[in-house]
Amino acid sequence: MSARAGEASFGDVTGEYLALRTEAAYVTGWHELVWVRGPDAVRFLDGLVSQAVAPLGGGAVAPSLLLAPQGKLRAPHHLLSGQDEVGLVVDAGIGEIAASDLRRFKIRVDVTVELDPGPVVDVWGPAAAAAVSAVTGSPVRPDGGWERTAGAVVVAAIPFRRVGLPRLVVAGVGEPAYTGAGVVRAGRLAADAVRIEAGEPLMGIDLDDGTIPQEGDLVDGAVDFAKGCYLGQELVARIDSRGHVNRVLRGIVVTTNLLPPIGADIVTGDRVVGALTSVGESLTLRAPVGLAMVRREVDPGAVVAVRWSGGEAPGRVAGLPLDTFAAP
Repeated sequence: MSARAGEASFGDVTGEYLALRTEAAYVTGWHELVWVRGPDAVRFLDGLVSQAVAPLGGGAVAPSLLLAPQGKLRAPHHLLSGQDEVGLVVDAGIGEIAASDLRRFKIRVDVTVELDPGPVVDVWGPAAAAAVSAVTGSPVRPDGGWERTAGAVVVAAIPFRRVGLPRLVVAGVGEPAYTGAGVVRAGRLAADAVRIEAGEPLMGIDLDDGTIPQEGDLVDGAVDFAKGCYLGQELVARIDSRGHVNRVLRGIVVTTNLLPPIGADIVTGDRVVGALTSVGESLTLRAPVGLAMVRREVDPGAVVAVRWSGGEAPGRVAGLPLDTFAAP
């Protein structure tokens, strides 16, 4: 399991996993929402984040990055584009970091930056739209964007980066409405297994403020190389044009029924080439699985040892996603 807060399960990990993969289930404590509001919101963000904000148009959702001036990650996010308000959907625990960074650059612009008070709930699965419609009483827009319903509830389609599993983030509806509508609640054991299979890293767990965007394979679709300057642009552009990173995000499939701890070393021969950052049990692959930053020369298919104090398990390095999820 990951370090993500919340209940491990609600009594039926297998049922929760299957609901996330084949029906719909809701999870809490996975995302936060930061709002930038005011007449200068779009112009302000265009100078700071990696995505080109102005061309998106109202109601669009797009991946983007907020970086440190040196080009390392601060807050990977999805933008909710609007005219006088733009939202940033970030991983849980990162909202105040993103808001604080943005406020630091709020010079001679008419904007406010605030963290949405929530609650913010995720609904994952093929039937996510039907589940959210039942909860909010409003149909979910079919084009994958975001909107604010008549009841002031925000519903945004936040796609997984590598797979087509639907995921909706809803702000403004508490948990009783989901249970009242019969939506399954999933804990972090099931949700971690699904997001590891999908190759979805989390900031603060698999990624940190020392991570370069290319290491986490976060650049495609999130960086507009034709736009003007933004915070941290130089490093991202230099690596794209004439460089490489020394480590990359990979999947790890453990080839025995032994669940390693987070932090276990990934070893080839006598050389440590990475460490597990997330681990879970995949019902689809019938094996323990994990995410790890490993040396770039360790290709998918490589046989490795997963080693920790007092234990070791055989494994192999895998590309992401880990299983037969349909491409988006």
